[in-house]
Parts: sequence; structure tokens; C-alpha cells
Amino acid sequence: MENLFLQLNSTTILLGTVGILLLLYVFLTNFDHKRKEPPGPRPLPLFGNLLQLNLKSFHMTLYELSKKYGSVFSVHLGPQKVVVLAGYKTVKQALVNHAVEFGERYVSPTGHDLSGSLSNGIVFGNGESWKEMRRFALTNLRDFGMGKKAAEDKIIEEIQYLSEVFDRHQGQPFNTGQSMNYAVSNIISSIVYGSRFEYSDEEFRLMVDRVNDNFRLAGSPSAKLFDMYPWLFQWTSNRKRLTRNVTENRNQIKRLIGRLQETLNVHMCRGFVDSFLAHKQKLEVLKSIMDLKITDSHYNMENLVSTVSNLFAAGTDTSGTTLRWGLLLMAKYPHIQDQVQEELSRVVGNRQVRAKDRMNLPFADAVIHETQRFANILPVTIAHKTSTDVTFQGFFIKKGTTVFPLMTSVLWDESEWETPRTFNPAHFLDKDGKFVKRDALMPFGAGRRACPGESLARMELFLFFTSFLQRFRFTPPPGVKEDDLDLTPAVGFNLAPSPHELCAVSRE
Repeated sequence: MENLFLQLNSTTILLGTVGILLLLYVFLTNFDHKRKEPPGPRPLPLFGNLLQLNLKSFHMTLYELSKKYGSVFSVHLGPQKVVVLAGYKTVKQALVNHAVEFGERYVSPTGHDLSGSLSNGIVFGNGESWKEMRRFALTNLRDFGMGKKAAEDKIIEEIQYLSEVFDRHQGQPFNTGQSMNYAVSNIISSIVYGSRFEYSDEEFRLMVDRVNDNFRLAGSPSAKLFDMYPWLFQWTSNRKRLTRNVTENRNQIKRLIGRLQETLNVHMCRGFVDSFLAHKQKLEVLKSIMDLKITDSHYNMENLVSTVSNLFAAGTDTSGTTLRWGLLLMAKYPHIQDQVQEELSRVVGNRQVRAKDRMNLPFADAVIHETQRFANILPVTIAHKTSTDVTFQGFFIKKGTTVFPLMTSVLWDESEWETPRTFNPAHFLDKDGKFVKRDALMPFGAGRRACPGESLARMELFLFFTSFLQRFRFTPPPGVKEDDLDLTPAVGFNLAPSPHELCAVSRE
């Protein structure tokens, strides 16, 4: 009897303690400490708002919540509170006008797996290391032709190689994905390493394929669950595959750097890697001559590997994915393809399209920009983190809060776009058919964390797209109607087209 009493008493105490803890959790997570915090759906203990989230279409859940809770709201991803920024004006105000306050990078458990380090590189770096690497990358990428004629020549050379691949299919259906990614990856490779790779190069193919695979894995439901509950979901097969891909690519990058190091001439740098190694060598010489104690130099091998990995990944998938959307949309909307090709024939003829032709090809330019808007390939940017307490649009957001700029809400902002859910190149044309720049298109981000390769990507998109539309007619496979082409994106961190085939019919 006494044992039964003790058991009942212990159970009562345990239940009472759990009840008090739950009450404290609800009270503390909703108590604003006399400050107005962003609204949002009420979270459950431990689960947060997990039961309200569609992990396969995460950005759409956030988009729907923004309609209910406004342009600044909070959502709990498991136990973690996140602030979401929605709409063009709000996102721009945060990233540009409050660039410092919202300028830090939050590194999720998946982000840590992708980066290989919490502090190195450009994408996931913070602090002085990030500032120095971004500055060095911007300076040297420009030196090696990013956005200049040197880059234009590299792109045009690559277009010839990819056109040969398209020609070999002789108008029969094929998947544009792999070869497109190899071509685009070669542009950043030639700038980073000083030379391109053959499409048949097995090591190169594996590197590109791993990058594409990781973009898919990083946006999978299991990756989101791992970010919420790392102790519970760290053993998933997707996470193991992602970390294996990262390790193998970093090892391959180290081997490529090693080969360049063996033939390095500091007076004749071939690319970004050579410049980094030359600068590193210069610092080491200065340290030796002046007996300086440089213990925290950012010019070390791990930072180089991380930065090259960032540049390679960013320069491979995003432009390739956008171009794949562009060709798919042309097959889907042949009347728009007709207009692009008529303009190209009238303005350019049979000669190679050049970057300077952009100003005379307003419709083609509008189609490219509308593809970027409509495809919405990065619906939620890589997470930011507040560097200090900040009051934003009347809401208090404390230091260290994770922030999601919701790009879907920017590119679908009904106050900025006439037909936000429709593919409509007229968004970028005035009544006279001239190209109009729209500030609400920000596919490369904004502020301190804007993509450093934006000028290169813009040139790639223009030259690849117009050159292919000049040379080929893109159609669905035989027996497939334009209306049957599926525009539903695949699940991933970025929104790539679902697997599909197109026919590239020569126009010559």
C-alpha cells in the first residue's frame, strides 16, 4: 500500500512538473516583455508550427501565412523561432536600409554540413573572414573578366560546345539538364581555375552532379527535420549522402588546387585560385622578412577550399536551372518563342549574339527577366540572422534571431506585378515595347549578402538564351502538347523544373 502511494505521488509530481513547464513555455514564448513582437501562429511545445507546415512546399506555407499575419511575422520551426519577411518593400527595407542589422548569416545544421566550416568561405561565413573573402572574391573575379569581354568570350566559346551537344540529338527528345549544367559550370571553372573541363571528364561530371544533388537534398523534408531536430534526424540517408557529396567535392577541389600550386607563377595568375595562392605566398614572405606574428590570416587553405566550393556551387546550379526553365517555357508558350526569334532574326541575323546587342533586343531581354521572376528558383533565401536587437516596422526582433527573406512573396507581390502568377514578359515592357527595369525583381538578393557573381550570371543568361533561340526551335516531344508540359517544380532548396525532355530542332 505504501509503495502504491509513493508511485501515485511520484506520478502526480511528474505530471504537475510537466504541466508547469508547458505553461511556462507557452507564457514565455508569447510574452513580449513589453515589446511588440512579430505575430504568428501559436506554437505547440517542442513541435512549434511543424504540423502547419508543408515541408515539400515550404515557401508556399510561408506565403500563405504572410497573407494572414502580414509582412513581418514569426513561425516556430520545431523549438526554434524564425522571423519571416514578406513583400518587396519589407524585404528591401530590411536587406538594404537595415543591411547591418539583418546582415549576418544563420548557419543551420544542414548549412554547416554544406559549408564544412562555420566561419570559412562566402556563403556561410560571418565576421572578418567573410568580409575579407567577399572583398577578395569581388576584386579578383572582376580582374578575371567577370562581366567583361573576357567573360563574354568564354561564354560564347562554351555556347559552341553545348550547341554541338544539342545538335547531336538531331531534333529528338532529350533532357537538357546535365549538359546545360556542365556548360554553365565551365564558365565559373574557367574564371576560378583558369581553364574549362571537357564534358567527358569524369571528375568534372561528378563534381557538377554532386552540387546539383546537394541542392535537391538540402531542400528535402528530411533536411528540414534535421535542421529542427538535429539530434533526432542526423542519421537519415539523405543527410549521409549530402555530407558524402560535400566531402568528395572538397577533396576534389583540394586536388585541383594542388595541381595549380605545382605550376604556380605569381607573376602570371591564370585564375582566382592562383591569385589567392599568390596573395597567401606574399603574406608568408612578409611575415618571414618582418618577423610578423600573423596567426589569424584568412588566407589559408581551408578558406580557399570553402570559397572555391561556394563559387563553383553558386555558378553551376542557379544559372543552369534558370536556363532550363527558359527553354521549357519557350516550348510551353510557342507564340512567345516566335516573338523572340523574330526579334533575333531582325536585329542580329545569323551572326553571333554579343552582350552589346541586349539594348536592341528588348523583347528577348524581357523574356529572360520574366523567366527569372516566374521560375522563382530561390523561393526562400539562405537564412539571415540579426546582428543586434532591432525594432523593424514597429516589431522588436532580438539579436541572434533567424530571419527568412521570402523571395516568393517578392516575385509574386500583387502590388508590384500586374499578373504575378502568370508568365508575362509584358511585366518588363512599356507601351512602346521598350525594356523596363523593375526593382521588385531581385533574384540575386540584395544588400550585403547579394550574389557576388550577379554581373556574370546576367551575361550568361542573356548570351546562352538568345544564342540557343537563334539556332534552335524548342518543342515538346512528339505526341506531347504544349499544354501538357508540366511547370510544377521539383522538390529542392532551389526550384528546378521537374524532369522533362525537349526537342531542339535546328533552324538552319
